[in-house]
Amino acid sequence: MQERNWLRAALVSLTATVGLMAAAHGARPDESPQFLPAVQSAAAAQAMMLGATRAGDRIVAVGEHGVVLLSDDSGRHFRQATRVPVRVLLTGVSFADARHGWAVGHAGVILHTEDGGETWALQRSDTGTDQPLFSVLFRDRDHGLAVGLWSLLLETDDGGKSWRQHDLPAPPGSTKADRNLFRLFAAPDGAVFIAAEQGLVLRSTDHGKSWRYLQTGYKGSLWAGVAQQDGTLVVAGMRGTVYSSRDGGESWHQVPSGTHSAVMDLVAVPGGLAGVGAEGASVRGSAAASLVAAPRPDRLDLTAVAAAPDGKLIDFSSRGPLAPR
Repeated sequence: MQERNWLRAALVSLTATVGLMAAAHGARPDESPQFLPAVQSAAAAQAMMLGATRAGDRIVAVGEHGVVLLSDDSGRHFRQATRVPVRVLLTGVSFADARHGWAVGHAGVILHTEDGGETWALQRSDTGTDQPLFSVLFRDRDHGLAVGLWSLLLETDDGGKSWRQHDLPAPPGSTKADRNLFRLFAAPDGAVFIAAEQGLVLRSTDHGKSWRYLQTGYKGSLWAGVAQQDGTLVVAGMRGTVYSSRDGGESWHQVPSGTHSAVMDLVAVPGGLAGVGAEGASVRGSAAASLVAAPRPDRLDLTAVAAAPDGKLIDFSSRGPLAPR
C-alpha cells in the first residue's frame, strides 16, 4: 500500500527526513516561526490531530501547528487550548492525572500543562539535531519517558524540569541503536513497551532504566501499541498488521485485522481494544479472540482514537475530531 501524503508528513520517520524543521535548524527558539505561540483559530477543530488521551473526564488531542483541542462533554464539542507556546507538529500526549500532562513533537519539543491542558509551557526543544519526538508516557507526576527518531529516548524524574538522554543498546544484528521509536505504552504489571520500526518492540521492567529488544516476527514499522485490560499486549502498524502477546512480549502471534491499511492508533476498551488508521480503517475486538474491521465509507484517514468517559469512541482524523461513535 502506498503511504498517504499526510502519513509521510506527520511521521517523517519513514525516510528519516525532517524537512518540516529545516527552517528552524540552527536557529534559536526565539528566532524561529515554529516557536511563536499557536494561532487561535475558529478552524482549529479541523486541524489534523495525531495524538489523543484522557485527562480525567476531559479528552485532550494534539496535532499540527501546535493545535491542542479539549472536550469536556465526551467528544461532542471541542475547543482550542488558550495558550500553547509553539507551532510545531505535536505528535503525542500523556497525562499523569486530570491536571498534569505532557505533549511532544517536532523540534524535540516537550510541553507541560498543570491545568488539564488549558495552558502549556515549553520544557524542552532541540532544533540542532532534527530529531522529532513521537510519543510520551508518564506513570506519575515525576517520572516520564519520551521517544522519537533514531532511537531517541529521554527520561525525567522531576516532572520534566530536566530531561536526560538514555543510550539504548544496539538491536540484535546491528552495531548501533538507530531504530525509530514510535509508541510508548504500559502493561498492567508496570512493564513499559515501545513499538518501533522493523517489527521490534522494546521492553523495560525497571521503569525505563534498562531495555530488551523483542522480535515480533514482522519486518515493517509498528506505529501503535496498547495493553488490553486482561494484560494482552497488542502492537499494530503497516498494511493492517496486528500482533499480540500474552506472555509479556516473549512470544508474539499475528492477529487478522480485516484491513490492509496502516493502523495508526490503538486504545484499550472493555473486553479488548479499538484501532484506527489510514483510508478510514477501523477495527475493534479482542486480540486474544478476533478483530472486526468496519472501515469508514468515505475512506477518511484516521490518525488517533480515544475512549470517552461515557464509553463511546472519539476518532481523530486528517480533518480534526469526528462525532462520537
